[in-house]
Amino acid sequence: MVVGLYGVPGCGKTVLLNELEKELGEEFAYFEGAAVIARLVPGGLDAFQKMEEHEKTLYRERAIEDIQQKCALSGRVAVVVGHFMFWDEKDEAGRSVWTGSDQKIFTHILYLDIPAQAVALRRHMDSRRIRPAISEEHIRKWQRAEREQLRILCLEHRILFSAIPPNKVAMHLRYFREHTEDHNVSRAEHTLDEAFREVSGGQEKQETTLVFDGDRTLIPEDTGMLFWKLFLADKSTLGDTEHDSDPLKELFSSPFGYSYAAFCQAALIYEAVQEERFIKYCEMVASSVTMFPEIISLLKRAENRPVGAVVVTCGLRLIWEKILQKAGLSKTVKVIGGGHIRDGLIVTDKVKATLVARLRDFHRTYVCGFGDSILDLPMLKGANQAVVVVGEKRSRLMESALLNAIEKEGLRAWQVLLPKTALIAPRLDKGKLPVIDITKDDILNVIVFHCRPRVLHPNENTAKVLMTPMRDARVSGPALQQAHRHVGRHLATEFIPDLIGLEEYSIQHVQGTRTSGHRLLHEDKTLIIALMRGGEPMAFGVNEALPFANFLHAKIPQDVERRYLQGQETLILVDSVINNGKTVEEFVLHIRNLHSTIRILVVVGVIQAQSLNPDSALARISKDVDLIALRLSDNKFTGRGTTDTGNRLFNTTHLQ
Repeated sequence: MVVGLYGVPGCGKTVLLNELEKELGEEFAYFEGAAVIARLVPGGLDAFQKMEEHEKTLYRERAIEDIQQKCALSGRVAVVVGHFMFWDEKDEAGRSVWTGSDQKIFTHILYLDIPAQAVALRRHMDSRRIRPAISEEHIRKWQRAEREQLRILCLEHRILFSAIPPNKVAMHLRYFREHTEDHNVSRAEHTLDEAFREVSGGQEKQETTLVFDGDRTLIPEDTGMLFWKLFLADKSTLGDTEHDSDPLKELFSSPFGYSYAAFCQAALIYEAVQEERFIKYCEMVASSVTMFPEIISLLKRAENRPVGAVVVTCGLRLIWEKILQKAGLSKTVKVIGGGHIRDGLIVTDKVKATLVARLRDFHRTYVCGFGDSILDLPMLKGANQAVVVVGEKRSRLMESALLNAIEKEGLRAWQVLLPKTALIAPRLDKGKLPVIDITKDDILNVIVFHCRPRVLHPNENTAKVLMTPMRDARVSGPALQQAHRHVGRHLATEFIPDLIGLEEYSIQHVQGTRTSGHRLLHEDKTLIIALMRGGEPMAFGVNEALPFANFLHAKIPQDVERRYLQGQETLILVDSVINNGKTVEEFVLHIRNLHSTIRILVVVGVIQAQSLNPDSALARISKDVDLIALRLSDNKFTGRGTTDTGNRLFNTTHLQ
C-alpha cells in the first residue's frame, strides 16, 4: 500500500509529513519524494535538476519503485510526499511530472485541500525556501488543475483518490491501513450479529430473516442518484466538489466497476462532503421517497411473528435509517450499510452474499432475500427463498444475468411486481420466474413467515371433483388407476407449462394448412420417474400430457442411474402420497449427486401438511424442487392394509 500526499508547492506537505510521523508512529513509512531522488542520483538534486526531462522521468520512476520495494519488505504502509505538476504563472498550462510507475504503484492519493490564500501566505512566510511569488488566482487555478487531472488518472488506474484538509489525513491513513477487504467482511459480520440480536428481540428461535436490498427494492428510486441531484442543484455547494454530474455514475462506469475498491472510493467521495450538508441531503432524500406499501404491509405483519428483517444496502446507511423511521419500522428493521469511511463498513455484492450465508448457516435462520439488480444476485442465490423485485425502472443487464443464474447456476426465485397499482411487465417467462403477490396470506404464511415449501395446487372446486373418486372406498383397481391418471394429466397440463415454458413446432391444421402447435420446452429432454408402485398411474397421466417425455420406473433412488439423466433438462418425480417427504428427499439428493443442475419437479396427489414444516425433509429440499399437488391434507393418518393407496390401486388389499 503506497499513499501519495500531493498538493501545490508551499502548501505544507513536508511539515504535515513530519507531524504524521510523530502521531502515527512506525506502522507507516514516511518518504519525501525529492529526498529519495537525491539519494538515488549521483550528485543529488543539483545533478538531477541539470538532467534532460527523460532522464528525470527515469529517476522519478526509480524513486517510487525503491519506495515500493522497501515497504514490501517491511510490511509498512508508505506515505509519499510528491509533486504532480509544476506551473510557472507566465505559462498557459502546467507541466505534469506524473510517471507510468506512479500510476502502477500508488494505491491511494490524498490531495491537500487548502485555501489558495493560506498557501500564498505560507509561501510568503517560508524563510527556509525561496520560491517565486505567484498570485492567489494562479494557485487556485493550479490546485483545480491538479485535483481534476489526478482524479481522472486515479479513476483510469483504479487508485483511490480524495481531496481533504490536512487535519483529516491521519484519519484517512489509519483507515487505509486497517480497512482491508477481509477486515471489512469481519466488521460486516459483527454488525449483522448485533442487528440479528436486536431484530430477534431476544427470542431463542428466530425462524425467518427477511433480507432486503434498498434502492429500487424497497422504493422505486435510487437514493444515491437523488442525493447527488440535490447536491449539484444547490449553488452553495460550488467548490465542495469538482464534479458537475453524478460522481457515482462516473465511478461505477470506470475501470473500478463495482469492485470493493469502487465502493471504498464512493465512501471517500461522500466523506469529502461537509458533514452538515451530508446530513441535510440525507434528510431531504429520505423525506422525498416512500416505501412500497406492499413492503410496509409485509414488514408490519411480520412484527408479531418469529421473523426479523434487515436492510443490507450498498448505499447510505443514514438515508435508510431515516426512511425506515418515517415508515415507523426503525425499531424492527435494522440497516447494515455505510457511506462515510468513519462508518467503518463497505457493503458490496460479496458482503451481501456473506451476510446471507451467515444468517443461514451460523444463526440457523431461514433467509428470504429481496433484491432487484445484478449486485443482489449473489445474495439471492444464497438465500433459502429468493424474490426478485420488478419495478417500472429496470436494468437490461439484470435480464440476461438473471436468466443465466436460473438456467446455469440453479437459482430458484419468484418475482413480485411493485407497485401493484402500476402496469408492470414481468421479467423473463413466468414459468422460469413465477409471479407472486406478497400481500396474500398464503404467500405470507407459507413462503415467508412459516418457511414452508411452496406447493402449487388447483382451485378448491377443481380439486374437490378430482379427489372424489380417489377418496371413495368403493373405487379401486383399474377405476382408481384411471382417477389417478386424470389427476396426473390435469396437474401436468395446468402447472408444468408455466413452470418450464413452451416451445412452438409446426403441425398440420385441420383446414389443410401448416400452423404452430405448442409443447413443453425441451419436452423430449424431460424424464418422468414413477415412484413405485403407488406413483405409476399418476405418472402415466403426466406422460399423457407430455407425450414426448421419457419414462422410468424407480423403487429406490439407486434405480435412477447417471445414464438416464444424460441430455435431460427436466426431471419429474411422481407419487400418489407424500407422508413425511423422506422418500422424495432421498431421491432428490441422489439425483443431485448425479446431475447438479437438472430441473426437478415433484407431482403428487396428496401431501400431508405436517411434511411442510420448517424442519421437515421437504423444507430441506424446497429450494431445489417445485412441488405440485392436488391437495394438502391435515389428516395425519397413514394408510395401511386396506387403506394403503398402493393396495387399493392394484387390488392387493387381501394380501395384507
